[in-house]
Amino acid sequence: MKIVVLAGGISTERDVSLSTGSQVYAALKKKGLSAILLDVYLGYEAPVASLESLFTADIDWAQDIQGVSEAHPDLEQVKAMRRDGGKSVFGPHVLDLCNLADMVFLALHGAGGEDGRIQATFDLMGIRYTGTDYLSSALAMNKGISKQFFEKHGVPTPQGMVLKKGELPKEKEISYPCMVKTVCGGSSVGAYRVDTPGELSAALSDAFSFGDDVIVEQFITGREFSVSVIDGKALPVIEIAPLVGFYDYKNKYQAGSTVETCPADLPEEISRKIQHYAEQVFDIMDMKSYARMDFMMSQKDQSLYCLEVNTLPGMTPTSLLPQEAAVIGWSFEDLCLKIIEVSLKKYA
Repeated sequence: MKIVVLAGGISTERDVSLSTGSQVYAALKKKGLSAILLDVYLGYEAPVASLESLFTADIDWAQDIQGVSEAHPDLEQVKAMRRDGGKSVFGPHVLDLCNLADMVFLALHGAGGEDGRIQATFDLMGIRYTGTDYLSSALAMNKGISKQFFEKHGVPTPQGMVLKKGELPKEKEISYPCMVKTVCGGSSVGAYRVDTPGELSAALSDAFSFGDDVIVEQFITGREFSVSVIDGKALPVIEIAPLVGFYDYKNKYQAGSTVETCPADLPEEISRKIQHYAEQVFDIMDMKSYARMDFMMSQKDQSLYCLEVNTLPGMTPTSLLPQEAAVIGWSFEDLCLKIIEVSLKKYA
């Protein structure tokens, strides 16, 4: 089976994506699959007699990939690496190689990967890929739209509002602390805790630098959890406890910054409720294959709140989905094969 692992790109989560991609690539090679790892934006430019021969070539496609740094990448520097000027999101030979593959394993995160545009392109070209389809990807990527789905179908979520660039909330509409976050961000890039009215303006300015819409929502003080759903069935709940601050970009990807416990130390009734909500979200947003949902449990009264949906969960050394899978006996390699297996159901 020929697999293209597609990673990188020019989203703020580029480094995370490359880390995910390198881990998945190594796992698939270990399982004996003919896999190559491609940066969706930079592509492959070296001369070659046959693109198909790359699937069996003696190349370590992950040899130059580094770990995830504390800060998100300099995207202008990445764009300068494209010899053709980089007008397309697809680099040289990316679509050609994906078309030759039996399956494209999407290791992309954030805009231009998790927002449905690449999925739609692949659908039009008849290219098979892992993960959910273009429509559910687009809906889940927009946190404002996701919250509308949650509210309509009785899934509890923090109270909040969506603001357009240049729009300011009325002071009476805000209670502190609150969260300000870009609507279409990921990995907590563009997310800020705001404790006072004086911090709100700066947080809004920073969040709007990532997009034209932001969410201002109720901050839930309590415990944070996540649960992945594969083929409609929830995995064990994992608890996330950052040593300092909230679960931001640094705490997500720097080893030792967060204590993760799976299965979470919760009464069985609460674990089942979180899993139920996760499966419900998977269903109401018409997800396919797999996804991960994030939750908070209020310290005050143990109320649960669904924060967001991740349609291409991370597969880095510190990511949550592989830890959940390990609890039910799946190795990382088994998990990668399972994702391919359930993704093929879209094409049955």
